[in-house]
Amino acid sequence: MEPVFADFSTTPAQLSNAVVGYHRCGVAPSHLAVGSDGYIKLDFAVTPTEGRGEAAEAVLTVTTLGASVPMDVLLNGKTVAQGVTFAEAGGHDAPLGTDVSVDRVLSLPGELLTPGDNLLEIRSPAGEKGLLRVTAVTVDPAEDIGRARRALAARASTRSVFAFDTEQRPLDSAVWQPASRLLFHLDRGDRAVPAQLSWRGSDGAETAIALRTDMSGFHGHHRSADGALGEFRGVLTDRWAYPDGTTNGPLHRFSTEEGRAGDWRPSGELRILLDDGRGAPVERVTWTDRRGNAASVTLTAAVPTAGTGAATPPGELRDVTDTIIRVEASDEFEAGGEIARNLLRRSRSKWLVHDNTAELDFTLRSPAAVASYRLTTANDCADRDPRNWQLQASHDGGTWTTLDTRTGEGFTHRFETRDFVFANITSYRHYRLRITGNAGGDEIQLSQVQLLAGADKAPSATAADFIGYYGAAGESPTGYRGTTVPGPGSDDPGEQEGGPREKLLAADLTDTAQGLDSAARLLGKLAEYLRTS
Repeated sequence: MEPVFADFSTTPAQLSNAVVGYHRCGVAPSHLAVGSDGYIKLDFAVTPTEGRGEAAEAVLTVTTLGASVPMDVLLNGKTVAQGVTFAEAGGHDAPLGTDVSVDRVLSLPGELLTPGDNLLEIRSPAGEKGLLRVTAVTVDPAEDIGRARRALAARASTRSVFAFDTEQRPLDSAVWQPASRLLFHLDRGDRAVPAQLSWRGSDGAETAIALRTDMSGFHGHHRSADGALGEFRGVLTDRWAYPDGTTNGPLHRFSTEEGRAGDWRPSGELRILLDDGRGAPVERVTWTDRRGNAASVTLTAAVPTAGTGAATPPGELRDVTDTIIRVEASDEFEAGGEIARNLLRRSRSKWLVHDNTAELDFTLRSPAAVASYRLTTANDCADRDPRNWQLQASHDGGTWTTLDTRTGEGFTHRFETRDFVFANITSYRHYRLRITGNAGGDEIQLSQVQLLAGADKAPSATAADFIGYYGAAGESPTGYRGTTVPGPGSDDPGEQEGGPREKLLAADLTDTAQGLDSAARLLGKLAEYLRTS
C-alpha cells in the first residue's frame, strides 16, 4: 500500500495517492475547517495483499486543532465510527488563539477496504456548532503504522521557507499584542528542519524561539533594542519550497568551509533568510535542527543587496519609492478611487482623506536611510494642501523617531512638486508622513509622495562573509566560515481556487501519484470531480 496522506497545514494542500473533495468547509492557512453537516472526502487506492484478494487492515490518523468536536468516519459508505470526539488540549498557551495538535487513531477493517479505489469520509454531524479543524489525514497499513507520516515529513522537508504571524507580550503584561511577520529559511543542503532558532539584529535586539514539531507555531522571547523584554509567539501562515517566498526577503547565500584537522575543507552551500519585520539587518544566527545538529554564525562585512544598485556616494540621493511594498493611510476616499496607493504612481491620480489631519505609513522592501522626500499637490482645491507635518521613521513599525518637522509650508500651483531635505544616515524600513494641518479646508489630498535615500552608516544588505561553528549530532564542533554567492528568488505561489459546490483539493500529479497506473487513476478521479462540481 502506497503512503496516503493529505496535509492541510499548507496552501495548496500536500497530497499523496489521494484526491480530496470537501463540502461546507473553510480553507484556513493551517487547516481545513469542517462546519455543520460538512465533510472531507479522501479518494485513495489500495493494492491487494500478496497471495489474497482482499486488502489488509489499515490505520487512519486524523490530526486536528483544538477542542472536543465530534466527527463521523465512513469508509466506502459504511460507518467506521460515529460521534468520535477529540480530547481537549488543555494546559497549553497556544499562539494567536489556536490549539495544540491532537491525533485520533482509528482502525479501518480489512473487510471494508477494497483492492483499488476506496472512499474515506470525515463528517461533522448536522447541527454541530463547533468547527472540526483538520490539519492532516493519513492512512497506513496496520503492519507499518507511521509510514504515511514519514512520507509526509520527507515531503515537508523540501518546503523550507516559513512565514509566521506573530504576537508579543511585554514583561509583566497579560495582553498579547500583534507583531511583525516572521519569515525565515535555513538550509545547509541537508533539508534538516530547525527545532530552535535565535538571532541578533544590528540594532542590538535579540530573539530566541522554539518551534513545534510540526512547525505549526513557535514560542520564545525577545529583547528589543532599548532593552525591553517580552514573550514572543507565532502561528504558521505560509510554507514554500525554496526559492518561492524569498523574493522580497534579505536572502544570504554562502559557499562554506569547515575547519578539520587544521585544514579548511569545502562543505557546500548555506542559505539564510531571516526577516522579523523590525528593520535592522541580522548580524548573528544560531540554530539546532531536528537531527541534533547545531550551528552559529556571525555575519561580518556587507555589500549592497542584489537589485538595489551600488552603494550611494556621500551626498548623493537615490529614489527608493519603487521599493515601497506597502502604503497604509489613516483614511482614504475609496469610493472615488482616491486611495493611498495612487501616491506611488507617476500619474495625475491622487489620494484624498475627509479630514484636516492624516497619517501615511510606507514600508520598504529593505531598510534605507531616507534623507529627502518629495510631495506633489493634487488637481484642485488648494485649501486641501498639507501645511504642517512630520516625517517619522521606525525599525519595527511600533516605535517612531521624528526625522523632519515642517510648519507653515505652502504650494503655489496644482501638481507642484517640492523637495524637503534633512539630515539622516540611519536606515529604517518604515516611514510615516504625519500631517497635522492643511491650508484651511476640511480635507487633505496629495498626488504623489517620493522617498529618496543616501548612504547609511551601516549598509543593510547582503553579508559578504560569516564566521562561526558547526557541530554535527554526536560529534565535536568544527570551525565554520563562508563567502557570499549570488542568490535567486521567485514570486510567492498563487492561491488555489475551488469549485462552487463540493470543492476539490489536489496537488501536482507528479507529487500525488506513484507511477503511470496511479497517475491514470487520479486523472480519472479529477475529471469525475470536475464534471460533478
